[in-house]
Amino acid sequence: MVTITSYPIAVIMCIITMICWGSWGNTQKLASKEWKFQLFYWDYTLGILIFSLLLAFTMGSCGEGGRSFLADLAQADSKWLMSPLIGGIIFNASNILLVIAIDIAGLAVAFPVGIGLALVLGVITTYAVRPEGDPVMLGAGVAFICVAIILDAIAFKRLGGRGATVKGVVVSALAGILMGFFYSFVADAMGKIEVQPTGVVLEAGKLSPYTAMVIFATGILVSNFVFNTLAMKFPVGGGKSVSYSSYFSDGNMRLHLIGMLGGSIWCLGTSFSFISSSAAGAALAYGLGQGATMVSAFWGVFVWKEFKGAPKGTNMLLGLMFLFFFVGLAILVAAK
Repeated sequence: MVTITSYPIAVIMCIITMICWGSWGNTQKLASKEWKFQLFYWDYTLGILIFSLLLAFTMGSCGEGGRSFLADLAQADSKWLMSPLIGGIIFNASNILLVIAIDIAGLAVAFPVGIGLALVLGVITTYAVRPEGDPVMLGAGVAFICVAIILDAIAFKRLGGRGATVKGVVVSALAGILMGFFYSFVADAMGKIEVQPTGVVLEAGKLSPYTAMVIFATGILVSNFVFNTLAMKFPVGGGKSVSYSSYFSDGNMRLHLIGMLGGSIWCLGTSFSFISSSAAGAALAYGLGQGATMVSAFWGVFVWKEFKGAPKGTNMLLGLMFLFFFVGLAILVAAK
C-alpha cells in the first residue's frame, strides 16, 4: 500500500482534505434545485463506498510497504473491524443533520457552526485516543476556531426575517456534536506504521487507512437505510415526505452522477486524512481537515451569495470569522 511518512507531505494531504470536505456541499446545492436532498444523499453515500473501494484496490494494494487491501482485511481482528463501522454509523447520523442544515440555512452557516463544533470535539476525543502534538497549542487553535463559530452565528442572526435562523443553527450544532466523535473510532482501529530497515511495517491485527475507509463507508451506507429513511418520512426542514419511488421517477443520470461526485470528493478528502494521520498525528489530521469550514464559508459567501442583502457591519463579522479560523488552523499546524 502507499504510505506517507513525511510530515510536509502529510500537511499537504490534510489541506487537500480541507478543500474536499469544504467543497462537496456544492454538489448538494446544485442537485437541490431539482430534487430533494434525501434523494441526493443516497447517491452521495453510494459515491463514498464506490470511491473507497477504488482507492483500496489501487493505492491500498500497490507499493512495497504495509499490506494489500484484501490481505489486510483477512488478518484484521474483529474488534478493529467493528470500530470504523461504528464510526461510520455515528458520522452518517451527524452528516444527515448537516445536509439538512445546509438545506435550511446554507453552506455559510451549516459548516462554520456544525463543522466548527465537530472540530473542537474531534480534536479532544481523537487526542484522547492518540495523544500526539502539543496539547496547549491544540487547545489554543481550537479556542480561536470557537470564536469564529460564534462570529458566524452572530452574522447569520443579523440576516433576520428568516424562519430558518434558529432551526438552522440548532440542527447545525447537533450535527457538529455528533460529528466530533466519529474520527476517534477510526483512528483507534488503524495500525501504527513504522519505518524499519526491511521496509514499512503496519501493526498486525489492526487496519490500514484504506481498509478502515472501506469499513467506515460500509457503516455509512448500511445506516443510511435507517437515518435517511427517517429523514424521508419526517422532513425536519418542512414539506412533504419523500418516497423511495421518487428516486427512480424524479431522478436522471446527471442528478445521480452529481450525488456520486459529491460522495467521491468527500471520500477522497477523508481517505487522505486517514492516510496522513500516521505522519501528522490523528488529532492534527482531523483538526486541519476541518478547516473545511473556511472553504465552505468561502463558497457560501462569495459564490452562492448567501449573505447578500445583509445589514451593514455583517461583512466585518464575516471577515473576522475568516481571520480567527486562519489563525486557529495555523496554530493547529504548528502544534506538531
